[in-house]
Amino acid sequence: MCASPSNLEDLMKDPKAAGLLGDKALLQSILNAPDTQRLMQLLNQAADGGLKQAAGAAAKGDTQALAGLVKQVLASREGARLAEQLNRTISQGR
Repeated sequence: MCASPSNLEDLMKDPKAAGLLGDKALLQSILNAPDTQRLMQLLNQAADGGLKQAAGAAAKGDTQALAGLVKQVLASREGARLAEQLNRTISQGR
């Protein structure tokens, strides 16, 4: 896939994403939360240490590897629980 310079623009068109990205305190608290840190660990384990490479490719427009990792982690009981908790945290922060 080729890089898409409008990825951030597209993301900012989503009201929830734009609101989250605009609330630096909430975003920082979510990033530092233990559940988020654990979710990142699960993603990195699923990527066999290659999460940064998958994220870098996604930033350039090739989301296939990162999407596969997210799907794999969310299919696990722990991953699904952590994602649901993260969803609740974001909703409560609004």
